[in-house]
This record gives sequence, structure tokens and C-alpha cells, in this order.
Amino acid sequence: MQTHHYLGSLAKIGENLWYVAIYLDEWVALLSFSSAALKCGARDRWIGWNFRHQYSRLNLLTNNSRFLILPEWHYPNLASKALSLCLKRLPGDWQAHFGHPLLLVETFVDPARFQGTLYKASNWLYLGDTQGFSRTRQGYSATATAPKMLFVFILQADARTVLSRPNLESPYQFGTSKLMLSAEKMHSLYDYFTAIPDPRRVQGRRHSLPTVLAISAAAVLCGMEGYKAIGDWAKMLGPKGRERFRCRYVKGSFQIPSESIIVMCLSAWIRNNSIWPCNSGIKHTDRTMKVWPLTVKP
Repeated sequence: MQTHHYLGSLAKIGENLWYVAIYLDEWVALLSFSSAALKCGARDRWIGWNFRHQYSRLNLLTNNSRFLILPEWHYPNLASKALSLCLKRLPGDWQAHFGHPLLLVETFVDPARFQGTLYKASNWLYLGDTQGFSRTRQGYSATATAPKMLFVFILQADARTVLSRPNLESPYQFGTSKLMLSAEKMHSLYDYFTAIPDPRRVQGRRHSLPTVLAISAAAVLCGMEGYKAIGDWAKMLGPKGRERFRCRYVKGSFQIPSESIIVMCLSAWIRNNSIWPCNSGIKHTDRTMKVWPLTVKP
């Protein structure tokens, strides 16, 4: 791959599988499937998923990141045959290796080099072109330089319906959502709630009110619904995240508020409707809590 592919080899980071196509005991093609693009406007609009759910569901997608026909094996239909064989076994292999299903495969084609003929002939859907911004260590390039053609292959007929649902059920729900907020926005969430008065007695306060509310809001933004989901999400915060939310520092580590603390704060204070801004996006009933995105300061 490093020798013959114009992009070279790809680092094996995250969930990825590599395949080799063999004919008459000879290697004829190499394919790799790796993590899906973090965001892509054409794909995200086509799926129709909410941004709060998007990042926790990217593992249900994969990217056909490399496809190489080895020299001396450029024969008619060989590429489509190799790709077809991979796609037939890919969902089962992914489930076996990573413990969760796949619903969709994406790939990006450079129109300056290729026309995407293989993918068109193999029943992939062309969704449009990317904007052409490339990933850098600082985020994305300042100018668009190389738009790519975007193709997707549907592994399950109801893939779009499943991916865009408000709530996922087994077997699609696995792991926990990842916090996709910058350090600045984590601090911003905490600062947003500092002006809200704390009605609790000073005695017995173990966690500051802005910390509890900021963590709850961040969990909501990452797709969590209900007290238990918010509490479970909080438990998964790493040391940096806990520090940015100003969690209590006790004996060398940052302590998160327990689920019972979160329940007490949210249920009591949302019910009497005395401390939440009118546009906070949180509504409460006796048994369930429905949530909508909060405004995060840029």
C-alpha cells in the first residue's frame, strides 16, 4: 500500500479492518476500512441525524479509506469483484472484531484522479461533493483546496431511519457518547450557570451548582436523555473534562457529582422553575425529562 497507492498507507488508529484479495495464490488487491469522517455536510444532511446524536453513532459507519489494485492485475471486473466480496463479509467481520454492527460505508474519491466509476457500477450512492477543506492539527484548513466526491453504500435497508432516530435500541446502542466540546466550551458552560443562585443550604454542599448544571447540560448536548443517562455519562468524564467542569478535587482526583445529586438538583429546581432561563431548553414532568439543545457560548 505504501509503495503503490498515491496516498500511501494509513495509520491503524481506531476501528479498522484490512483485506487482501487473492487469486491463484497471488495478491491482487488491498482494501482498508477505517473510522468514518467526523463530519461531512453532504452525508450528514442525507442521513438527517441530529448533531447531538451524530458523534456517538459514527461507529455505525465506516470509511473505505484505501482501495488498491496491485500492478499487473488491472483486469476488467476484478475491482468490482474484490469490493463486492469485501462488502458481503464486512458486517459480520466488524461485529466479530468490534462487537457492534455496521449500517453504512462511505468513501471519498478525488475527481482530479478518478471518476468514481467503480462505485457507481457497484450500486453506491453519490451524495455530492465535499467542500474541500482538509484536516490539520489545528482543525481544518483555512481555504478549500481539494473537493472530493462522496459515495455511500447501504449495508442495511433502514440505515438512515436507524441513524436518525431520537433514541437507539439494542444492538445499535453501545458504549457511551463522547464529549465533542472544546475545552473553551466546557469552561463556557460552567460560566453560563455561575449567575444562577444556589437555593441549597451552605451546609452539606459537596458540589457547586454550576458544576452540576454544566455537566448535565453537556450530557444533554451529547444526546443523553434522562437522569440515569446523564449520571452514566458523567462517570465517563476523564480527569481533564472533570477539571474543566470545576469538579471537587479530593485526595488527588476530581470527583463528579453522583446521580442522586444530579437528580436532586434537576428535579427540584426544574420543577419549581425558579432558576432556569426561559430558553434553557429543558422541560420536566414527574416521571420523565425531555431535553433540547442548550445554547453554548462560542
